[in-house]
Amino acid sequence: MRDDISLIETLMNCSKCRREAIIYQRYSGMHLCSEHFTESVESRVKREIRKHRWVEHGDTIGVALSGGKDSTSLLHFLTKTFGNRPDITILAITIDEGIAGYRNKSDIKKIIERYGVPWHTTSFADEYGITLDNIVTRQGDDRRSCSFCGVLRRRVLNRVAREAGCTKLAFGFNLDDEAQSVMMNVLRGDTERLTMTQRDNQGMIPRIRPFATIPEREVALYAHLPVGPLADKGCPYAHNALRKDVRRLLNEYNWLHPATKYAVQGLGQNLQGRGTGPRGELEICPRCGEPAFGTCRTCTILDDVKHVRKNEAP
Repeated sequence: MRDDISLIETLMNCSKCRREAIIYQRYSGMHLCSEHFTESVESRVKREIRKHRWVEHGDTIGVALSGGKDSTSLLHFLTKTFGNRPDITILAITIDEGIAGYRNKSDIKKIIERYGVPWHTTSFADEYGITLDNIVTRQGDDRRSCSFCGVLRRRVLNRVAREAGCTKLAFGFNLDDEAQSVMMNVLRGDTERLTMTQRDNQGMIPRIRPFATIPEREVALYAHLPVGPLADKGCPYAHNALRKDVRRLLNEYNWLHPATKYAVQGLGQNLQGRGTGPRGELEICPRCGEPAFGTCRTCTILDDVKHVRKNEAP
């Protein structure tokens, strides 16, 4: 694929200082050396944080740390930028979904040791008594695995962050992720999600996405410079996901029109707030005690799995 991650594309001089460039930004037309590339990324991330007031005095920021390039880059940036501030606390949260060969906690532990932040971990097995692999096996196919994983992971991340005292929950979503999400909602015809009003809800830790304006390939390079190569394995269940098809579509079109992903992300931002918000009011699920809009999707999934188990029983 033409827009795949590559660290050094061409041997040319930096457009700002004439040192050897390590990247060419097709959307800006600039070649950048390591110093000016890092400066470019960090200035855009800081601007995004200021724009949304995502980091404030007294915040405790929980980073959803998977160990991949995006979340590791985010942890690096936050500790570099805010780590010395006495009024800001940064910690990391890792959730093991229970996918064989996918989540390597020993690699994540090395990242934690590098940055010296508190680390909170749990798993689907500990939280729900079942792994994602078990759920897929019980269901008989993996076509709904991403939906199940997303719902269950969001619930446990929110709980762990809340109990750890977090005031913000930070995700390493990059520009590609943001543009893909907008396009997925367009292709589904999901007007509600496209126009949803973002608001704080009691029991739900506010989420922040500092890398939302940084292309995926630049996030990979930003992580590579201080940390080195990261093993960013793709989820074995992602082959069925709509996101995979949308990713390919956007990458191919973006090669011809380099600002496409920024345009799609901008469309999503412009549509936000034009709707009435989520259907229904936030309530506390009487069964699991966690906040939910309407019927608790987590409990529904777990009920579905239990129903399959019951039918399988001799």
